[in-house]
Amino acid sequence: MNRILFLHDTGLTLKRGAELTLTQLISFGNELGFLVELDLLENFETTKKKVAQSSIIVVSSTSRCQFEIELLQYIINSNKPYVKLEYDYNFCVRRNLLCLSEKNVKNCCNNEKYHLYRNLFANARLNVFQSPKHYQYHYDFFGEAIGEYLIMPPTVDVDNLQVLEDKQDKIPFFGTLNYLKGGYEFVAYAVNHPDKQFVVYGENKLQVEIPKNIAFKSPIENKEVLKILGKTKTIIIKPVWPEPSGRLAAEAFLSDCEIITNDRVGTWSFNFYPEGKAKALKAIKETIPEFWNNINLIQNQELDKEQNKSLGNVLVKKSYGGLGDIFFTIPAVYKLKAVSKKVTYALEPRLVNFFKAHLKDVVVISSKEIETKKYDTIIELGNHPKFNHEVNQIEYITGKKVKQHSIKHYIDGVARLHANIENNYSGFPYFKRYETGLESKQYFTVHPGAGFILKAWPITYFAQLIEQIHNYYPELEVQVIQGPKDPDISPYLNKKFPFKIIDGGIEDVAKAVSGAMFHIGNDSGITHLAGAFNCPILTVYGPTGPGSWGAYSENVELIWGKKGHCNLTCNYNVIINCEDRVCLNNVLPNRLFYRLQKLLGKLGFTSQETYYYNAEFLLKNEKNNSYVFKNLDNEYLLEFSDEESQRYFSSAFNGEFIITKNMPEQFKEMFTSLVSLDIFTPMMHLK
Repeated sequence: MNRILFLHDTGLTLKRGAELTLTQLISFGNELGFLVELDLLENFETTKKKVAQSSIIVVSSTSRCQFEIELLQYIINSNKPYVKLEYDYNFCVRRNLLCLSEKNVKNCCNNEKYHLYRNLFANARLNVFQSPKHYQYHYDFFGEAIGEYLIMPPTVDVDNLQVLEDKQDKIPFFGTLNYLKGGYEFVAYAVNHPDKQFVVYGENKLQVEIPKNIAFKSPIENKEVLKILGKTKTIIIKPVWPEPSGRLAAEAFLSDCEIITNDRVGTWSFNFYPEGKAKALKAIKETIPEFWNNINLIQNQELDKEQNKSLGNVLVKKSYGGLGDIFFTIPAVYKLKAVSKKVTYALEPRLVNFFKAHLKDVVVISSKEIETKKYDTIIELGNHPKFNHEVNQIEYITGKKVKQHSIKHYIDGVARLHANIENNYSGFPYFKRYETGLESKQYFTVHPGAGFILKAWPITYFAQLIEQIHNYYPELEVQVIQGPKDPDISPYLNKKFPFKIIDGGIEDVAKAVSGAMFHIGNDSGITHLAGAFNCPILTVYGPTGPGSWGAYSENVELIWGKKGHCNLTCNYNVIINCEDRVCLNNVLPNRLFYRLQKLLGKLGFTSQETYYYNAEFLLKNEKNNSYVFKNLDNEYLLEFSDEESQRYFSSAFNGEFIITKNMPEQFKEMFTSLVSLDIFTPMMHLK
């Protein structure tokens, strides 16, 4: 069977570069005797049937397809051989990779789509790109997942080139005059050269006044474009986006035009530019036959599933970063095991024994005892984000592009090194918790310190929260973790209050947090240590938000105190010069206690008849005995339809909690609404 199915999201009547090339490819394939069909992706079921009936699938542009995610997953899982024919940057939600040229464009990637495209490239029998630079951009993002690839020069209709010696001064622009294609540059040039005439063969999409020396005409066929280029002296090609190829650029080059341009045109990355016109003509004539030669090879060759070699004995280094950053790398290190003979992780000497005990099937050595000759592959993880530029670490190109946890950035970083590394995140490989024994008393852990103490919640607040927990849950013990540089909480606690200080090494701290009912801490390595054991976490973040560095235990309650109080972007200099630390000082202990009730509820404890009030809401008593609950985002009005409900609420609610035992029946529905709005939450029994 030699049925070849092309998948493309745009009809070929639209005569743009991709559609012109597809028309040529399909026509030539039919001439060679292949049964070539084009599906425009209008009905998923119809497309699936065609995929099943075809021998090879050519996946072209799919971003405009309404069922793109489902389609690509179906193709990957179908075991059908397929070719990924890339014309743009379909893995990009904008399709234009504008983040590479515009600094204000960031974190716009669709997480699911980005990672799906990595698998699409990795499983393709061939990936086709439009220029060396187009390929390089994809390689920068996906690395070795690109695998076998072909670079196709623009398929210019060289037989219809009409180069004239007598050139005219009128400067043309072909297609829609828009931002991405360099429309503003074109208009600016026209404004600065009022003596010249300009003509646009397309419509205007710019929000700018058009000078009188620019005329607009209807779009024209490609043969007419070549005819005009043949007599054009000068043309302006200055795209804003990194243009994959630039068919028009190649046509202008071959038509001997003087080109006013920039470095964002993919065609300029071919080695035939700017002096090799004859070489370019030869490469262009060969590109369509070469594509079909590759299709023929794929059709007649079995896939070698062992073609991607092992990385051998792998040494992983992490030369800088905090303790929490090491935990973030663990899922990525585990991913390496599938493509390596052996994985060795080199860490600071003080951490070796701890990680030896908890990492599975990974050798742990001291970073002071590395013998590089023993390893086939050495991977320096460095840190995400990179801040030590003296370390030659792997790239985390997804940073500021894909909005995700740092754990996933590390996975994406190592996934660039081998096509068979799975880039999915299947959860943190939690360490086995220590056995505490049946007779051990329940306790929770608290760590008031932080590697960067200015990111720590006030020590007095920790003390108040501990005592509030003790007042409500006296059966719970507390173990306070106190490192050599951490603040001493003892002076702030009631002397009659029983607590235990944990001041040993990381093994002692690990044993404490591992057996705890829950852990309370700052944005610090100890909080992430607790997360590694899947200990439930209650935490406060201040200057730096959770974002890529949030706690990753299965059950987390986190308050970011900056929201609504400070709009500054906090770097190191801002933090050390901040006088009021409003992002931390404004988070009072009763807000954490409220979140503790939410956390205990997640753990399956049963609720009491007492409901705790969410202090994030300000309460105002109106003149007509109604109440207004207001937080940073919302404002809710509580009005009473009967006096009994009003009297009940006034007497039962003391500003901290409310007891629902004698709640009037007619008020229960209203109170349920208050709970659903997160204004109250049930307090939990620990029995």
